[in-house]
Amino acid sequence: MQCKRWNVNILLTGGNGYIGSHAAVALSQAGHEVVLFDNLCNSRADVPGRLGRIFGRAPSLVRGDVRDTDLLRKTLCQYRVDAVLHFAGLKAVGESVGMPLAYYDNNVSGALSLLRAMQQGGVRTLVFSSSATVYGEPRYLPMDEQHPTGATNPYGRSKLHVEEVLADLAASDADWRIACLRYFNPVGAHESSMIGEDPNGTPNNLMPFISQVAVGRRSQLRVFGGDYDTHDGTGVRDFIHVMDLAEGHLAALEFLGTNSGWHAFNLGAGRGSSVLELVRAFEQASGRKIPYVIVDRRPGDVASTYAKVDKARQMLGWQARRGLVDMCSSVWRWQQNEVEHKKESI
Repeated sequence: MQCKRWNVNILLTGGNGYIGSHAAVALSQAGHEVVLFDNLCNSRADVPGRLGRIFGRAPSLVRGDVRDTDLLRKTLCQYRVDAVLHFAGLKAVGESVGMPLAYYDNNVSGALSLLRAMQQGGVRTLVFSSSATVYGEPRYLPMDEQHPTGATNPYGRSKLHVEEVLADLAASDADWRIACLRYFNPVGAHESSMIGEDPNGTPNNLMPFISQVAVGRRSQLRVFGGDYDTHDGTGVRDFIHVMDLAEGHLAALEFLGTNSGWHAFNLGAGRGSSVLELVRAFEQASGRKIPYVIVDRRPGDVASTYAKVDKARQMLGWQARRGLVDMCSSVWRWQQNEVEHKKESI
């Protein structure tokens, strides 16, 4: 996918992270200049170098926290930023239940800090990394953008609060161009195997945990809940390949080139797969058995959620192209590459 209408300088907050780094690839390959802004609390300092090996030149990295408004303002000015993709924030549902203040501080206060810096710097184009958790318990499936919002955990509420702030901001000033992208469940890795999801400490997301079990870093997978009202008792989610998600950001940026105001879009595959279906797909892709144990549900989780993606297809010209096998195969290649890389560095 190519962004044909405009080439701009883009700041990616949380750009060293999983989704931010993949978005950097899609944006750079479309002709944009990207600058990464990250505090490295859950990402790696070598990401710019890895990105440089993918698209030829390592992007600039500004190490900082999005709650540092002054540093953000200086960064926007120094790099002559035209648009911001805001990924920075804490992102684990279960963790948010036990640490609500940290989530509101990072996710809501961080967004307010960014918006102040953007306003001071005259930057009015923003793509916000939101979440399908803003919908809460599904009242119907698939969920479209008109589905009532009602997050059931602090993580989801923090995303919803920011969306509401952004809607109010766009209503107050017609110069703002804002897209809120409601992610479903990103998985997968770039085809180069240079970047992928590698969280610090114990993974909070399903796919990196599965892959770490496959390479022997962990003994077994914990499946949270086996008694949901689903076909196999485990949670059903809409898994989307991270590069499809990255291309969705590129499409949203192009859309904002000709559209002002506030807009929300679902980004998902448009179909649901259970946790155990993902486990079996990974076993097929890797040739490895994934031992697992069913444990209690996590607070705040829902049984099933998957997207209706007609709006993104119609207005952004975007849809997910990669399937579950692609997702699992890319993660397995990435995980194997990381094992070899760590052996070589010893």
